[in-house]
Amino acid sequence: MSTNPGRVKKDEGFLGKLGGTLARKKRSKEVSDLHEEGKNAINAPLLPSSADLLPEDLLLEENAERSMLDPTSREDPKFKDLQKVLIDWINNELEEDRIIVKDLEEDLYDGQVLQKLFEKLSGRKLNVAEVTQSEIGQKQKLQTVLEAVNELLRPQGWTIEWGVDSIHSKNLVAIVYLLVALAMHYMAPIRLPEHVSVHVVVVKKKEGILQTAQVTKELTTTTEMMMGRFERDAFDTLLDHAPDKLNVVKTSLITFVNKHLNKLNLEVTELESQFADGVYLVLLMGLLEDYFVPLYNFYLTPESFEQKVHNVAFAFELMQDGGLKKPKARPEDVVNLNLKSTLRVLYNLFTNYKSAD
Repeated sequence: MSTNPGRVKKDEGFLGKLGGTLARKKRSKEVSDLHEEGKNAINAPLLPSSADLLPEDLLLEENAERSMLDPTSREDPKFKDLQKVLIDWINNELEEDRIIVKDLEEDLYDGQVLQKLFEKLSGRKLNVAEVTQSEIGQKQKLQTVLEAVNELLRPQGWTIEWGVDSIHSKNLVAIVYLLVALAMHYMAPIRLPEHVSVHVVVVKKKEGILQTAQVTKELTTTTEMMMGRFERDAFDTLLDHAPDKLNVVKTSLITFVNKHLNKLNLEVTELESQFADGVYLVLLMGLLEDYFVPLYNFYLTPESFEQKVHNVAFAFELMQDGGLKKPKARPEDVVNLNLKSTLRVLYNLFTNYKSAD
């Protein structure tokens, strides 16, 4: 997500005015504004200078609290990657409903998509209006959806980090927390990026004074902790406890892929690197399923990271078209030379096509 330059400029102006009471009237003279800005900068040293605060964030009742995502975290590549994984997962789950999510904040706040996602995952039909335009109607729908979600997750030990107001106000951290919890509970066939944390600015009004602090929120941990033991497979055990046998497995897989790639006068010697751009994966699927893959469907000589991810993702689609389950590995992991992810993908092909000529 790109930050609007005009918005940043506007936000910085409000940052300088924090620290005093909300009742203080705006100074009319530029000199007075500058003096006030300097004084408040001393009185509120805890507030990060880049905090993304808007006027509505500051109109708090006594003892009320509001949190907002720090812009530096919003632009963090790992956080963006997590959002993309969640968006792709939602779109895959709701494909039959012809629902396409592009932005988590803008597309999930009214409860419509969350309702459909929960119904699909749980197999339950919620008693809510299908379309609600009014704010009251949207919040009523959110209330029903979140009550069902919380009823499901709370007994499992989940800390509820979301609510009707936070979701409806487009609090991205709350939305992501909720989606991660659902993905983990329902063992979604995705691999969430590990160790994703964001910084959140918390603003609280006490005795007429705004108090600020920065808090770190951990959105994901390790795959093993998030997805449970079922995510650990033979390759985890192999790498952790029997690395000496790894070469035997790699040799078997190399023999398997070369048996087919040799038909195109291609040969693999390094599994991690030679499959990382997705080209060999696409060609291999064509050979295994006995069809020609049109060259316009993928990048034969990919140069960018995005082009390589496109190729691997396309190969995954071909695997699903061939009747295989969607790989648990992420295309990005294969492109990033993650050995276990590459081994999982190739071993899946080996077990399904080992008798193919």
